[in-house]
Amino acid sequence: MRHLLLVAVLLPTLATAEIYRWTDEQGRVHFGQRPVPGAETVQVKPQVVERDAHTREREARSQRFYDARREEQQQAAASAAAQREERASECRELRRRLEQMPEGYRYYREGAGGERIYYSDEETDTARRQLRERIAQRCT
Repeated sequence: MRHLLLVAVLLPTLATAEIYRWTDEQGRVHFGQRPVPGAETVQVKPQVVERDAHTREREARSQRFYDARREEQQQAAASAAAQREERASECRELRRRLEQMPEGYRYYREGAGGERIYYSDEETDTARRQLRERIAQRCT
């Protein structure tokens, strides 16, 4: 932003800068911004460059390609961020479930009639092991 402001301030000065031309003793022509004895002022007119239709189309095609590529990169970054957040959420849930299974407690599920069906020690150990394996696979 500062550079843009600096260019905006200096632009009128640059546009009115004078160019001088002189020839030295060996006959070589020189140009400069400082006048030297015998130098003449050169009028420099800005050149307007007109581009043909083919050039304008090529520039438009390049801009469309650039815009499409930038859009693809933004979508890929958003997708990667969503996947990272989904994985982090899954890891939090797995760790929470593992923390709720401390050693030495009895776990149960409710049957169809509302009765408690207790897990055996082997089923509980298997569930803990499976949770740890999933955490190791998904959360490293």
